[in-house]
Amino acid sequence: MDIKIVKLEAPADCNLILGQSHFIKTVEDLYEAIVNTVPHAEFGLAFGEASGNCLVRTAGNNEDLEKLAGEKMLEMGCGHSFLIFLCNAFPINLTQRIKDVPEVVNLFCATANPVQVLIVETEQGRGIIGVVDGFKPQGIETEDDVAWRKKFLRDIGYKL
Repeated sequence: MDIKIVKLEAPADCNLILGQSHFIKTVEDLYEAIVNTVPHAEFGLAFGEASGNCLVRTAGNNEDLEKLAGEKMLEMGCGHSFLIFLCNAFPINLTQRIKDVPEVVNLFCATANPVQVLIVETEQGRGIIGVVDGFKPQGIETEDDVAWRKKFLRDIGYKL
């Protein structure tokens, strides 16, 4: 058994969502979930098949993001996994809807941070065993940090 690291980084002003699902229909259902929840979102998604032809299936409404998702999914090489690169929307607007897609069994992360995907490889194939999302905490927030956090959430429209 070998453990590998695959680095994911969303393009500027974009986020990524990495998850696990169990059926080829994932591609169409995730596409519909995104466009029906945040119609102005631009995205590309990829799904790694774990049986049959074992292809990386892709969809999206942004050719560059779709291509990037497909390339990164192929690099990860993990069956029954999906990757979404998302612009003009925040993952918080979509994560619950994505979790409600019947094929989805797990979300590993939804972030704008650089991500390291920890992948185990066995004689059978590859699987995601975890992610490193961003960087390690440097301390505990102060009162000034709390004030900054509250202002930031209001500045971006998530709190009144």
